[in-house]
Amino acid sequence: MNAFRNFQILVRFRRDKRGVAAVEFAFIVPLMLVLLFGMIDTSSGVAIDRKVTLTARTLSDLVSQGSKVTSTDISNFFKMGSAVMTPYSVTPATMTQKITQLAVDSSKKVKVVWSYSGSVSGNTVTVSAGYAKDTVVTTVPANLLVANTYLIWSEVGYTYTPITGYIMGKVGIPMSEETYTRPRQSDKVDYTS
Repeated sequence: MNAFRNFQILVRFRRDKRGVAAVEFAFIVPLMLVLLFGMIDTSSGVAIDRKVTLTARTLSDLVSQGSKVTSTDISNFFKMGSAVMTPYSVTPATMTQKITQLAVDSSKKVKVVWSYSGSVSGNTVTVSAGYAKDTVVTTVPANLLVANTYLIWSEVGYTYTPITGYIMGKVGIPMSEETYTRPRQSDKVDYTS
């Protein structure tokens, strides 16, 4: 009789469906959260990467439109670069910007004419020297090496920390972009302080 009773309890337990949803929910929720945060991080990363590209293009485009730039212009251009990144956070720790004019000589050797770096914190822009004058640059694409011309070279770097990066100890993903443009109004863009 005792074995029969144990068998009945086992059959009732097997047929009882109460709590199954809670158990399934407990198994599925962590997976769903990983998928949700992964999608958010991925879409934000793609959006930030696109904005880094737009910032680099904006910097070189703004400089190449004039025949001369001043320190105030350079500061304002860096501020515009920060504005392009809106709504993403821009601090000296997350974003770097650099604008450089390059000269290509008759032997297609590329040297720095002037170069400035900028970091933005709120409405404050700190401009500092970039590459030293006459530094030889070897990273210019071959199809841009036209003898006796000038290029405006912008470089932007951004460190993206995804939501899951905060959980895993602030793991940052570095993103960068560089753009070359030719001066439009004259052969070169002179820097005047």
